[in-house]
Amino acid sequence: MAESENGQEFEDLLLMLKETRGFDFTGYKPTTLTRRIRRRMDALNLGTVGEYRDYLELEHEEFARLFDSLLINVTAFFRDPPAWQALRETVLPEMLAAKDPSRMIRVWSAGCATGEEAYTLAMLLAEELGTDAFRDRVKIYATDLDEDALSQARTGSYTERQVADIPEELRRTYFEPVGTRYAFRRDLRRQVIFGRNDLTRDAPISRVDLLVARNTLMYFNAETQTGVIRRFHFALSKPGFLFLGKAEMLLNHGDRFEPIDLRKRLFRKIPAVPQSGFPYKGWEDTVSTGTAASNLDQAALSSGPVAQLAIDLDGRLRVANGRAEALFNLRPRDLGRPFQDLEVSYRPVELRSVIEQVKKDSRPIELHDVIWHRAAGAEPSVFDVLAVPLHRAPGDMIGVGVSFSDVTHYRRLRDELEHSNQELERAYEELQSLNEELETTNEELQSTNEELETTNEELQSTNEELETMNEELQSTNDELQEINDALRIRSEELDSANSFLSSVLRSLGAAAVVVNEALRVQVWNQGAEELWGMRAEETQGRDLFTLDIGLPLDELEPSVRRLLGDASHNGSAVTLDAVNRRGRPVRLTVDLNLLCDEDGQVRGVIIVMDHTSAGDG
Repeated sequence: MAESENGQEFEDLLLMLKETRGFDFTGYKPTTLTRRIRRRMDALNLGTVGEYRDYLELEHEEFARLFDSLLINVTAFFRDPPAWQALRETVLPEMLAAKDPSRMIRVWSAGCATGEEAYTLAMLLAEELGTDAFRDRVKIYATDLDEDALSQARTGSYTERQVADIPEELRRTYFEPVGTRYAFRRDLRRQVIFGRNDLTRDAPISRVDLLVARNTLMYFNAETQTGVIRRFHFALSKPGFLFLGKAEMLLNHGDRFEPIDLRKRLFRKIPAVPQSGFPYKGWEDTVSTGTAASNLDQAALSSGPVAQLAIDLDGRLRVANGRAEALFNLRPRDLGRPFQDLEVSYRPVELRSVIEQVKKDSRPIELHDVIWHRAAGAEPSVFDVLAVPLHRAPGDMIGVGVSFSDVTHYRRLRDELEHSNQELERAYEELQSLNEELETTNEELQSTNEELETTNEELQSTNEELETMNEELQSTNDELQEINDALRIRSEELDSANSFLSSVLRSLGAAAVVVNEALRVQVWNQGAEELWGMRAEETQGRDLFTLDIGLPLDELEPSVRRLLGDASHNGSAVTLDAVNRRGRPVRLTVDLNLLCDEDGQVRGVIIVMDHTSAGDG
């Protein structure tokens, strides 16, 4: 019951993040989210997810800290160097060879964090193309969900430790020292464009030649991974290349990507099979632009292999390409005539009712295997007819498009195939008994294969979890290193201040004592040790006026308390007869001064005791 309640509280927290901050983490792996949120709860000593949600609503700054924890920004230049070497030697030459020298090269770094991978890509492409061609031809789009990380990436400035993994020659060529940091060359930085993009919700960047998303997919659950990979496939041009992290293998997406180097996680896009449909965008451009229409558009439409017609909402023929004019004996004067007056409206198939139905429902209608006997004794032709609504904008229908695809050849092949199938059926019956035996063996192999696939998926999931935990540990280590550096600097500053203070006290020569507002000893210098015979460790923290020394403390105490009680007097001096550590009488001048902080607040009294005569011989 408790586990169920925690699960519901966890879902409510994710829903709040989505509704109030626009971050949808429902597609991320629950184990990773739970672990990262639990880390923030432990840091705040909160026991339940409900308590943490209440804390978020009260402390809005915690949202930023939570997002920093959830969006693990672990990255580096040339991370996993063998994989980057394989990209440079295998993928980039093939990609550049397939690209026309006059065309732009578009690269997308998805999940770029603070930009190291995007600038790594820039260095590799600049090396392959030369810096001049790189500036003219390359655009690198780097996206992430974390605005703070993107802001840092846009500066292109990194510490010496961050650039340590860059080969020395590349670092000298592409980075400029700026103080204690290194900045990527400004003239090349303009080609790297950073922006926010949610891979699970936002539209992908299109016409990309190379897509790099290393150790990004592993944070998503299987369903979300499938959706993101589908977006990646759409984003890539042909040929398009995908570069993933070492925990990501695309085992279940062989229909979209083929491996180039599976060990280095380099893949090539498999083009999608084109879908049949009305092959042009719409006829409104032809009607509205008149003589200004593109000659190229007209030539492409006219020479298309599929007969195409377009009828406006008034039922008039507006567009007929060259194939349609030849097939249905149409002439230029037929454009603008009522479609119902033309023979093509009812031959080879009744289209008038079909067109009216498309106008009414605003949905395509397909007619298959339409047979047309064009002439007596001639072999009939067979067509697939598709009628689709044409829109200028969503919801704004301007007409109906009709396409006639000649499938006569395919129909003939299908008939021949059916005949061949009948002959093969007899052979299949003879092989049936053998197939049954093979089927038994196949089922046994299938069972074994499923077990192996299950084991492989479990191993893959475990590997992704381990990789995620490794990045979390690295992120924590970076944070601890920064804290350690800050503490070391503060410690050095404190040591320097203490050393300076000790030097000042030693240099005074006289005995010096500092007490706080409670009259407890804070400082007891070497002069005081020599005068009264007590070491500093013996006096530290003790009430000055309880010490057993040769100074008449009962005579000194009223002056000290008077000074503490009246801060308007910065100091005073008294002369006292005392006995030093050797038992000899001495006459001392005792100077009393207030100890104040930077704000003028009284923090104690400085007591300096010096000889007024040579009484100790």
